[in-house]
Amino acid sequence: MTQPIGIVGLGIMGGAFASNLLRAGHAVVGHDIAADARARFEAGGGRALASATEVVRAAAVTFVSLPTVKAFESVYAEVARAGAAGHVLVDTCTMPLEAKQAAAAALDGSGSILLDCPVSGTGAQAAKKDLVVFGSGDAQAFERARPALEGMSRKQVYLGAFGRGSVMKFLANHLVNIHNVAAAEALTLAGKAGMDLGLVYDTLQDSAGTSRMFQIRGPLMVADRYDEPTARVDLFMKDLAIIGAFADSLHCPVPLFSASTALYHAAMSQGRAADDTAVVCRVLEGLAGVRRAPAPSR
Repeated sequence: MTQPIGIVGLGIMGGAFASNLLRAGHAVVGHDIAADARARFEAGGGRALASATEVVRAAAVTFVSLPTVKAFESVYAEVARAGAAGHVLVDTCTMPLEAKQAAAAALDGSGSILLDCPVSGTGAQAAKKDLVVFGSGDAQAFERARPALEGMSRKQVYLGAFGRGSVMKFLANHLVNIHNVAAAEALTLAGKAGMDLGLVYDTLQDSAGTSRMFQIRGPLMVADRYDEPTARVDLFMKDLAIIGAFADSLHCPVPLFSASTALYHAAMSQGRAADDTAVVCRVLEGLAGVRRAPAPSR
């Protein structure tokens, strides 16, 4: 790609996209409202610009990675005014379908083409390029964006009409929710039984009972360390609310999802909003009366 690749939103996920694209040899321009995020981006070899408008005017393809509906709506209102003809916007956010559809409508006539392309994977996975892209929208635009997608993910799946990517992400995070709590529950039971948690993890992570969440979050649970999050509880709660509302709109019962979600609410009420979502293990340990020695300070 002769033009640089753009990124709007340089947090945990967007910052990982940038690092992988730079390592793949792409020139990358980006913007974030946070000065520290811009500084990290530039230290890694990117070129920070003053606004989302400047990014889309400089790039042929731009990734959008934002944490809230408010930020999402603000950026797309700005981009709609930028008038970047032929520009492809790859939206990787997890947002309500209605918000995605409103963004596409706002961009109609602006010259930009919006793709709905959420990604499956944690921040730690993103840093290792271990992401799966759930692509949807204009097929030709998706192919134009593919070289950029290949630079920040291990697999890219095209799912068809705009919005199908978001539905697939809802399904993926439905499973992430349940598997994360299942891992925490198993390790809590192991602790209550007096088992060595390290040995339990080493044994089960390569067994029939494993899952990607057990493999990824199990080490955090074993170490009882949640203060360097790859997925914060408060941000994941946003995703869970979206998925719950989506299931409600279809009158589809999701009992395991609903039961698991209660543990994240408990984590929030205990002041653990900024911790990694693996902290549901500590919530369950509290319910079970499991007491561990405090983790050593770093």
